[in-house]
Amino acid sequence: MNKRMKVFLGALSLVPCTTPFTALPARGQEAPVQRGAKVIYETRHDLSLPARDMVTLSRQQQREPGEHGLAPLEPFGNPYSVLPGERDSALQESEGPLVSTTNLLNFDGLTAPQSGANIPPDTNGSVGGAQFVQTVNTAYEVFDKATGASLLGPAQLNTIFSGFGGVCEGGPSLKDPVVLFDKMASRWVVSFIASADQLQTGLECVAVSTGSDATSSYSRYSFSFGNNLGDYPKLGSWPDAYYLTVKEFSSTGVLEGFPACALDRTNMLAGKPATAQCFKLPHRPPDRPGVLLPSDFDGTIPPPWGQPNFLLSISPDAPGRQLKLFKFHVDFTNAAYSTFTGPTLVTVKPYNEACGGERTCIPQKGTSQKLDSLGDRLMFRLAYRNFGDHESLVVNHSVDPGIPGIVAAVRWYEIRNPNATPTVFQQGTFSSKTTNFWMGSIAMDKNGDIALGFSASSSARYPGIAYTGRVPTDPLGTMESTKVVFAGGGSQVGGADANSWGDYSSMAVDPSDDCTFWYTTEYLKTTGNNPSWDTGIASFKFNSCQ
Repeated sequence: MNKRMKVFLGALSLVPCTTPFTALPARGQEAPVQRGAKVIYETRHDLSLPARDMVTLSRQQQREPGEHGLAPLEPFGNPYSVLPGERDSALQESEGPLVSTTNLLNFDGLTAPQSGANIPPDTNGSVGGAQFVQTVNTAYEVFDKATGASLLGPAQLNTIFSGFGGVCEGGPSLKDPVVLFDKMASRWVVSFIASADQLQTGLECVAVSTGSDATSSYSRYSFSFGNNLGDYPKLGSWPDAYYLTVKEFSSTGVLEGFPACALDRTNMLAGKPATAQCFKLPHRPPDRPGVLLPSDFDGTIPPPWGQPNFLLSISPDAPGRQLKLFKFHVDFTNAAYSTFTGPTLVTVKPYNEACGGERTCIPQKGTSQKLDSLGDRLMFRLAYRNFGDHESLVVNHSVDPGIPGIVAAVRWYEIRNPNATPTVFQQGTFSSKTTNFWMGSIAMDKNGDIALGFSASSSARYPGIAYTGRVPTDPLGTMESTKVVFAGGGSQVGGADANSWGDYSSMAVDPSDDCTFWYTTEYLKTTGNNPSWDTGIASFKFNSCQ
């Protein structure tokens, strides 16, 4: 979140949890249903030149970098579900074996100077048939996934919208990018916020590639929330729509609510005019949804025909004990038949939010400067997979494990049967006795192996990039020992927003084999005045997945 809006907002130790927890309806016997979505029409759409040509044409243009700082904290009434200092009841107690994976191609991604020196980078990435695409504030780059060689970029995000006009092309403020590979259509989807008034208002800019090559042409769209700003957008790919969630702020920085929108994927894939259908959940107790994540499809078996998209959040009104599950069914023929169902309350093991709600608490080596945990929300992505005999959602967030000297660990969940009675099939808190883990991203391969990537830092360790994982034969609720893929060489110090450490990271599954994981987030090679971040891109697979 930019400074102006902030003014307005006033070694491992994991106990397996094997007891399933089932969801309870939010009220009475059934979750409430909203009917009839609000239709939002695109402000414009067009077909671009190939991205490689637009980057060449824009080399002479210098854009003012978008200002970006801490994403606004989701206000909880009480961040403590268990007593401060009490051990997390989902914590694993015994160290497992080294995670049974093989590291593949690891290489450096975008850096602060290449992005326009924005802070934090909000690192995101996805993998397609032949390429890996990485986005940060406010740049992107296309890599050959076989060699790590750059195929396009670094380039500013708005070069994708060259010739489009308006703020999607001209900004000057750009933020919160997301890139997905739509596995069902073999297309790339890139989205970001663009604003001309220091993020008081802005547009959601969404581009869908016309083929599987991320350097080719895009069908481009912009959507508006009127005089409000759709901040912190998150995107999920589903058979019937691209699902978008945001935090909606007025032009004076007042939180208005949490819209969940379905973008007409069929028309966007065809380059035709497209609409969005939205339900806005209010920001008021006792029904505040918190920051919503839409589910994003992985694998080769699509959801059952007509099945709604699932959305999940931490419950602000029952902090530390429940998740909120929603279901969005969209009807682009008649918005009156679109429905938004929920919340269904999913009870989980009690936890305390990382940093105890104070947010900035992660120590770094060689400095008193602490980093932001962003422990008030679920971390991107909410990954969905259909195994045929069951469906699974996996997701994570940052918690306080209750270990002396450790302020952050990663709580993760696998939720099954989301379209009927959701069940927490397993959950765990992944922690270390010496190092803080946070800002995770999680996904599952075709065998049911789970990979969890995250940042790692302590007063004796520079911030670096690591991951862990599990195979289905491991005890429920447990992960294996961590692997470090990018060791930090410095700490983030000095300058504005020096405590900002991204709003999310990204774990993606390679559609070519449905086995290989690709993880990207930030780290630092050397200590320097902020912004001085680097990013890493790591690929690996479980030895049992072929």
